Amino acid sequence: MPTVHRSGHDTETLLLLWAARETGALDALTSRAGTADAVAAETDVTPEAARVVVDSLADLGFLERVGDEYEVTNRALGFLAKRDVRSIGRLPHALDMLDRYTELPETMTTGVPPVSSAESTRNRLGAHAATDESVVRAAVTAAVRLAPRAKHVLNVAGRSGVYAREFVARGFEVTMCDGDDVVEFVAPALEHEDVTLERRSLATIADGTYDLVFGENLCCSLAVAETRTLLSTVEDTLSPSGAAVFVEPVRGRSSSAATVRAATEALATGSGGAYDESQYRGWFSEAGFERVRVDDVPGTDRQAVGGYKRRVD
Repeated sequence: MPTVHRSGHDTETLLLLWAARETGALDALTSRAGTADAVAAETDVTPEAARVVVDSLADLGFLERVGDEYEVTNRALGFLAKRDVRSIGRLPHALDMLDRYTELPETMTTGVPPVSSAESTRNRLGAHAATDESVVRAAVTAAVRLAPRAKHVLNVAGRSGVYAREFVARGFEVTMCDGDDVVEFVAPALEHEDVTLERRSLATIADGTYDLVFGENLCCSLAVAETRTLLSTVEDTLSPSGAAVFVEPVRGRSSSAATVRAATEALATGSGGAYDESQYRGWFSEAGFERVRVDDVPGTDRQAVGGYKRRVD
């Protein structure tokens, strides 16, 4: 049985799309070529390979026959429309990660991962924007349960803003922060949302006072030292009764597939890891949090790791 990935496509589909992208066949089909012969003429692929690619992409719904040629469908818009991250979808990022995985042997040998491009950043944000609504709602619900009286929320490294928008929909005042490279791409999509978007590094998060600081899949993308710095900085920015909640895959609590995925992605990108419950509890306590807890997030394979600002008598 084919393996189904988070992109929603099986291994064979991903490999076909990846090969088509690597050879230039995908670019030809999404820009100018309308037939297998045209693809073969514009690339180095053989006529037979071009035919297989065109027929397969048509079978998968990425192309449709119009007269004597093929045209791309809305399903292929993620390879074309990059202005709004919400139109990109999961597939382009899945192909980027496949690139990373094919280079993993070299990365493991040298310790130096490939450099991310602006295109790969857009694709990563597009995949984030396509997070299932049920997952977003479940994560936000888990955070709100830990801070039921919160009013002001800071979404740290909010990426596409899909979680920030969910907090807004529930009536919270929301500030979302991320790095310059991310804000540049997501600002147009959040322009008409009630989200205050700010450019901040992890070292400058403590700019304001918030009742709830929220992040997701953030700690697992950071090295241990970075996570400790993050939590210490977050604790400084909380109101006296505030809480911090990070929704993460926790080794020993999440499924093995989720933690292996986090560990492998960390290895391929050069930062992060799959951390266990004792590590999270230790880091939260070191940062000054009390009543640290790790709760399963229903309907997902992640946990809500949270703690409250230490009360000063």
